[in-house]
Amino acid sequence: MPLSSHSFTPLDLAAIRARHTLLLLGRLWEGDRARVDLARELGLSRSAISSIVAELIEAGLVEEAGQRGGGQVGRRATLLALRARAAGLLAVDLGASHLRVELLDLRCEPLAGREVAHDVLAGPGATYARLADLAAEVLREAGMPRERVAGVGAGVPGPVDHATGRVVAPPNMPGWDGEDVRAGLERALGLPAWVDNDANLGALAETRFGRHRGARDLIYVKVATGIGAGVLLGGRLHRGVRGGAGEIGHISINEQGPVGRSGNPGSLESYAAARVLLDTAEARRAAGAVTTLPQPLTLAALIAAANGDPLAREVWTGAGHHLGVAISTALNLFNPAAVVLGGRLSQAGDVLLRAVRESALRRTMPVNADPTCIDLGTLGDRTGVLGAGAMLLDQLLTPAGLRHLYRVAAWGRGPPAAPLLPSSLAFPAPGGFP
Repeated sequence: MPLSSHSFTPLDLAAIRARHTLLLLGRLWEGDRARVDLARELGLSRSAISSIVAELIEAGLVEEAGQRGGGQVGRRATLLALRARAAGLLAVDLGASHLRVELLDLRCEPLAGREVAHDVLAGPGATYARLADLAAEVLREAGMPRERVAGVGAGVPGPVDHATGRVVAPPNMPGWDGEDVRAGLERALGLPAWVDNDANLGALAETRFGRHRGARDLIYVKVATGIGAGVLLGGRLHRGVRGGAGEIGHISINEQGPVGRSGNPGSLESYAAARVLLDTAEARRAAGAVTTLPQPLTLAALIAAANGDPLAREVWTGAGHHLGVAISTALNLFNPAAVVLGGRLSQAGDVLLRAVRESALRRTMPVNADPTCIDLGTLGDRTGVLGAGAMLLDQLLTPAGLRHLYRVAAWGRGPPAAPLLPSSLAFPAPGGFP
């Protein structure tokens, strides 16, 4: 006999409760709220909210945080807060020349961190070993046992097949082609892991924590040893079929130009990547350009002199022009609300930004140029780890992730009441949960 439109199976009810639990946690991630606030915002009864809150308090994920102040007449409402230290997030930023590891709480606030120089060309084995040492150090400093860490998220400077965690023919990571970074991290750190391209994580960080927080259409361009873009469309990362979307550094902006690392003639990286800018500055100095830049020239010196030295200004203006040419293509394709420049080279600041804006906007159709802000990132060298934290939150705030989060938060406290999620709802995300 067919069910009426108002009939619900136990699976339906569990799915609805899981959805409401996740929505409630999302509201508390944004800030403290009273039960009455949650009932109004989620459109649920006070009794339904109280039942979910009681379960989350028992699980150790939510706590009462005092009473709401103000001059309201009558009984003041008790505020509820997310217990941010109920679980940790281990965030890894793997760069071409550095490793950064931070332990974050559930609000992505730092609990401990380490950054060291490291050449990615040392290869996967040496990299995983160094990461294991750094992870042990930050966990020890924060006083958090590994069992209380919900997972590890990592950004890498190359194309990543998001479904498998494998790096695919990375131009700036020789020796890593086909490497299963997710599996390598899980072996080295003993935690479930997720991996993505560093520019994709930059886009997540900027829309979650940056100046353009909440933007649903945003492009983050990371300019460093290589150049890549994270493309956020409709609030979701656009990765493409295999994870290769956003490789803006390999767009040919001059088909007759020099060949870059990708083998494409006249690619953006042939004109505006870090090593190219150093070579350009040295060539112009040799040709007689007036400069006070030191010899041998370093990237730090070129960045520091960006707004003062005439040769440095010329180099950065040229780099901004070439970046703008490629960015105009992205503007005309995607019409985003914002383009955010990040990565080491963005530290050149206004001289670079002005050149990018001028070059990009005059090549962009008015319908795509008028509403778009082109800005420098505001998150600095924490962009990568914040993006990794955002990626982990996106995995945890799912039915499968919520089950895992309950288990992690319960460690050392005794078993909490199991969330009302049947096993058929616990779809494994890429990487899965133990």
